[in-house]
Amino acid sequence: MTLDDYLKSLERFADDAYGRRMRAQFATTDGKSELAMLASPTRDEYEQLCRFVGIMTADEKSHAERLTDEQVARIAEEAKVDPAIAAIFINGFAIAKSKIKN
Repeated sequence: MTLDDYLKSLERFADDAYGRRMRAQFATTDGKSELAMLASPTRDEYEQLCRFVGIMTADEKSHAERLTDEQVARIAEEAKVDPAIAAIFINGFAIAKSKIKN
């Protein structure tokens, strides 16, 4: 699985009605539910992820699971993306990729 494949797999769940209900049910007191982002991203979150992946170099994409927190934060800043969303996405990708290897 490539990073682009992983991003594409999230698109079908963007702004999914059922996902929005589940996210609302488990939202924190400030209305956020970032940890559910990979199950059902909002359209804005998905667009941020597209920008994030879009500016990554080929090397960064092919070794995304090895990116440090600092590298993810730098790329997020350059892409004008919430660094928390970028970090959750990269961590989710690393977990998904490790499950495929096992």
